[in-house]
Amino acid sequence: MVEADIDLLVVGGGIVGCTVAERAARERGWRSLVVDRRNHVGGNCHDGVHESGVRVHTYGPQYVRTDSASVLAYLSRFTEWIPGRYVAKVATRGRLFDFPVNLTTLEQFYGTSLTPDEARRLLDEKRDRTIATPRNSEELVLSRVGRELYEAFYAGYTCKQWGRSPALLDPSVCGRIPVRFTRDERYVEQRHQVMPRDGYTPMFRRMLASPLVTVLLGCDFAELRDAVRPRVATLWTGPIDEYFDHRLGRLPWRSLDFELVAYEQEWRQPCVQINYPDEQPYTRSIEYKHVTGQRHPATVVGYEYPRSTGEPFYPVPSAESRRLHAAYRELAEDARHAERTYFAGRLATYAYINMDQAVLAAFDAFTAIERDWLASHARRAAAAGG
Repeated sequence: MVEADIDLLVVGGGIVGCTVAERAARERGWRSLVVDRRNHVGGNCHDGVHESGVRVHTYGPQYVRTDSASVLAYLSRFTEWIPGRYVAKVATRGRLFDFPVNLTTLEQFYGTSLTPDEARRLLDEKRDRTIATPRNSEELVLSRVGRELYEAFYAGYTCKQWGRSPALLDPSVCGRIPVRFTRDERYVEQRHQVMPRDGYTPMFRRMLASPLVTVLLGCDFAELRDAVRPRVATLWTGPIDEYFDHRLGRLPWRSLDFELVAYEQEWRQPCVQINYPDEQPYTRSIEYKHVTGQRHPATVVGYEYPRSTGEPFYPVPSAESRRLHAAYRELAEDARHAERTYFAGRLATYAYINMDQAVLAAFDAFTAIERDWLASHARRAAAAGG
């Protein structure tokens, strides 16, 4: 039976939904109903144990990387940590190269030793200096590293991942990937890079452990949209166009299929991630043990196959999708005022965000819900007193 006596209806049990439900219980004593069409909490951060006994991430590799002390302090209430060093390489031209491009990558690719200053001068010679303001991801990469590295590392991978040429994608797609003139081989540079010691699923379960939080899994929002009326608000973390029944058209999303392959050996790869910009049908292979810290005689590698249909994972940043999302954003603002429905998270805001950004978005969403509720409560009290 659906719990009807609730203050918050939280649609989606990912990191945003879990954070808002936890804060609502702890800060306000509000009762929340968290619903998710999947059979687990944690969203894309869900993990579990493969039949081989190896811990895997259900929807691709996840790790906490942040410069935010507040995010780390908040999540530390629900887990202890292990180091989360994340290293990726690119398989191209019959070799493995460091990636993102760094000083070692340039030495490997061009077959020469380089100082940082020499590497800068080399890329200055290689890059397309006629591109002052890149209009798309292809132009951005060409303006940074030139055509040789673009074709070897970026072009094929991006075409597979997004189903379209980098020339048709916003500069932000490839702009997130740095170019370094050091030997730092980490994928990102944030100060804190950690993993939950016992995995993500136990962390999320602890977040939702309050008796004020009810969790309903395997349930579609449509089944209770008209049946549950929360006293305070509804938080929507699903795709923004889905909430409005795609009335303005469907936003483009990219999806993924995951193939998990077990190997009877301790290690299969030298690092957690290998990108494949070549003719392979998958974009990357992920060996989870590199980030989970698990010791096991076997290993599991996940192969990721990009798809144009299926579970929405990545918003497709283009001029057309920006226009459509802007129209949906206006509907969302109307829904906030008329229905007390709030939109937060990657799918609900049609934005690619990292885990720490999702936590911060949840903080902001809870603050907005609380602020509006207090204002409404004050207006009712004033009207009653007057």
